[in-house]
Amino acid sequence: MGKNFFITDFDGTLLKNDKTISREDIKTLEMLRQRKIVTAIATGRSVYSFEKALKVIGMARGDNFLPVDYVIFSTGAGIMEFPGGKVICQKAVPSSDIGKITNYLDHRKFDYMVHKSIPDTRHFLYKSHGNHNPDFQARLALYKEYALPLKDGHIHCDPATEVLAIIPGGADMDSIETIKKDLSGFSVIHATSPLDHLSSWIEVFHKDVSKAKAASWLVKRLGVNRQNVISVGNDYNDQDLLAWSGKGFVVENAPDRLRKAFKTVSSNNRCGVSQAVKESGWID
Repeated sequence: MGKNFFITDFDGTLLKNDKTISREDIKTLEMLRQRKIVTAIATGRSVYSFEKALKVIGMARGDNFLPVDYVIFSTGAGIMEFPGGKVICQKAVPSSDIGKITNYLDHRKFDYMVHKSIPDTRHFLYKSHGNHNPDFQARLALYKEYALPLKDGHIHCDPATEVLAIIPGGADMDSIETIKKDLSGFSVIHATSPLDHLSSWIEVFHKDVSKAKAASWLVKRLGVNRQNVISVGNDYNDQDLLAWSGKGFVVENAPDRLRKAFKTVSSNNRCGVSQAVKESGWID
């Protein structure tokens, strides 16, 4: 029997609405590791944002760390060993391509942020077109010490982890598919805002970035068969990972479209991660 690999999303899946992790889910991750099952988090957060969240709940590094082996961060733009933080894989949008993306977003009058490449992803340039965009402003306020306005005529000389556009109130699937088609030379990933839980985040990455592609790279490195991968998530940026895995689950708080496509377990507030593992037969 080959190695098994368990991957869970973070916000809205493992992380509860109160920004803590249930003791049951932590015990489940500990049991998986005791049984030599590889464990990983796959999150849209940067390393900085992820570790900031762990510090709040006292599970960053040291003796009381979150019991996982790897963290796939920035929606797959990077992979690090955990704990320890050694980055073993990373991708960036070349500087020559950033102008193509920002010109398109300017044409569509989308507000956006250009995040520096790993390990400086928390630093970004931003541009607002004067839209009523509370979610954009809330994110600016959250990271104001790392944000600088993008001036007209700016030439992008450095690569970027991603360009993030925020569409207030959300975008319909037809609009999202149009954006993906127009930016087909890149990986365009749609996610629901983790701040207002309504606005659409359109994240534009290097063409080889996604949670599934990062997981695929990792299983090849570890010698794991794809069919021995179980994943659980809650949003559209998890969809490719869920479909790629041998078995994919969504928590009850996922959008209807995902719950119709994948096996549904309990919500993030009711230990859906543990239920997914139990239904897979990996623990009793």
